[in-house]
Parts: sequence; C-alpha cells; structure tokens
Amino acid sequence: MSIERRIAHSGFTLTRDYPVPVARVWQAFSDGEEKRGWLGDTDTFERGEWRFDFRVGGRDVDEARFHGGPLSRYEAVYTDIVEHVRIVTTYDMWLDSIHMSTSVASFEFEEISEGTRLTHVEHGMFFDQFWADGPDREEGTRGLLEALGEHLRG
Repeated sequence: MSIERRIAHSGFTLTRDYPVPVARVWQAFSDGEEKRGWLGDTDTFERGEWRFDFRVGGRDVDEARFHGGPLSRYEAVYTDIVEHVRIVTTYDMWLDSIHMSTSVASFEFEEISEGTRLTHVEHGMFFDQFWADGPDREEGTRGLLEALGEHLRG
C-alpha cells in the first residue's frame, strides 16, 4: 500500500486565565515531577520513556500508550526560556514509530489582577496520512490546559 506524501499546516492560539501567581504556573512547567503529574500520569497510561531537561537546548521525551492504544512519542527541544515570561519549544510527535508532525510552540506567562494569563501559540506541520490531524492537536492541547487548571486548583 502506497502512502500519499503530503504536508498540512495548522496553527492555533489558546489563552487561559488561572487564579494563581505566575510563579505557581511557571513551576508547573519547570518542575519535571509536577509537569508529569498534570500531563496525564494516571493509571490509564502505560508509561514508556520519560526525560525532562528544562533549559535552553534541553530535551524532553514523553512516551506512553493510552488505554492500550497506539504508542505516542513526544520529543521536544527548548529553544528559548525567560523565567516567568516565556517558553518556546520545537517538538516532534510519533504514533507507533511513524513521524506524524513537527511543531513550534510558545507559552507566554502574564500577570493579571486575577492571577496568570497563559497564552499558547502553536504552528504544526502534519505529514502524510496525518495531514488532517491539526484540529485534533488543538483539541488535545485544550484538554492539557484544562488539566493544568485542575492541577493548579488541587
């Protein structure tokens, strides 16, 4: 079976306000154990490789199988970090060892009177049979930002 070779671009911006100080939201991103907690480290995941190296040039790896489904692998490189201000990464995703996408993502942290405004901007390139997955990525990211909110409330 031949795979049609194509690429699709998808971008989105998501903004969330959290009723906690910027330093608290920052900690949820910059502390490996804490980040692993809100990213979905539950009994519904069969965990694979995990690496966390929060520094410019550092690499993160998060591999897991959700509910016995396909193996998902995330590999990121931090390209810019300004404490309590922004995080920028490039990252690649694989599904069952097939490279599905490459993305550039930023997280901006802004102090507001109610706490913290987090703005996430992402641009992804989706390859071959995954060319239509852009909306799914946005929806998945929405879920992660909701999980972060739950974590910060907990």
